[in-house]
Amino acid sequence: MVATGDGPAQFQQLSDADLPDDAVTVDVSHSSLNFKDGLAVTNKARIARSFPMVCGVDLAGTVRESNDPAWSTGDEVIVTGWGLSETHGGGYTERQRVRPEMLIRRPDNLTAAQAMAIGTAGLTSMLCVMALEQHGLSPEADAEVLVTGAAGGVGSVAVAILARLGYRVTASTGRPQAHERLRALGAASFIDRGELIGTSTKPLDKERWSAAVDTVGSTTLSAVLRQTRYRGAVAACGLAGGNDLPITVLPFILRNVALLGVDSVQCPQPVRLAAWQRLGTDLPIEHLDALTAVEPLSRVHELAEQILAGHIAGRVVFDTHG
Repeated sequence: MVATGDGPAQFQQLSDADLPDDAVTVDVSHSSLNFKDGLAVTNKARIARSFPMVCGVDLAGTVRESNDPAWSTGDEVIVTGWGLSETHGGGYTERQRVRPEMLIRRPDNLTAAQAMAIGTAGLTSMLCVMALEQHGLSPEADAEVLVTGAAGGVGSVAVAILARLGYRVTASTGRPQAHERLRALGAASFIDRGELIGTSTKPLDKERWSAAVDTVGSTTLSAVLRQTRYRGAVAACGLAGGNDLPITVLPFILRNVALLGVDSVQCPQPVRLAAWQRLGTDLPIEHLDALTAVEPLSRVHELAEQILAGHIAGRVVFDTHG
């Protein structure tokens, strides 16, 4: 699946000579669908920095050959971030070549499909949780944590992780039909996204949340910050609602609220490894399976449109041979 910059991405037949000139060749078995993938496949935003570019921000597979001593033929690996589909060929292909430092060994307790169900979305969710913990968030304080965009990939996984760790989770979504699934993941209560934003024009609202994971941005993130308790924190990782932030400085200087930006693309390798180790223990695998749909890559155009329209619930994993 190749983006050319001229209309939606298209399926093309490539050879090994078309792959990047890197040290490790991977036979790709699975990839995933993220909001950024939807933008790249539909060409509704410029994701690729050069063309042609293979789409897909994640990949999982088996090392085919390696010129680096750290990796051997047959190693089961995953790659998330590192500019896949932007500056480096991505995972919507049966074969890809990558730099050795981009690889993570797939945890033994995860299949390739499960690793891609986690993917960038799950890694981002865990990085958000870790950022909040580093700020001082603790379940012993009976903390109520808000997750916005809770029906999406990042939000769903964040709900499951936080509930597993013992937090009281409020899920914000505009999809009432997702409440049952989110309750099964551990959500204790719900707030409609329209109610969350409301019509308040005050620089500060009533304190409600000990912390939050925000995947939406814009007016939603602004409302969350205005409602966060004194010395609380918000981990922001998405812009599904827009990349603007209409807010005053008052939540930061009067309530000492912290806004923690979370990025999974250039995440340092030690932090990335720690997050994947946590995902192996703190994310209930049965919940992961329940929110995952495995689809053939042939449906990528249809599903890319759906994720941009907000119609994808949970995680979509692509079988790259389908």
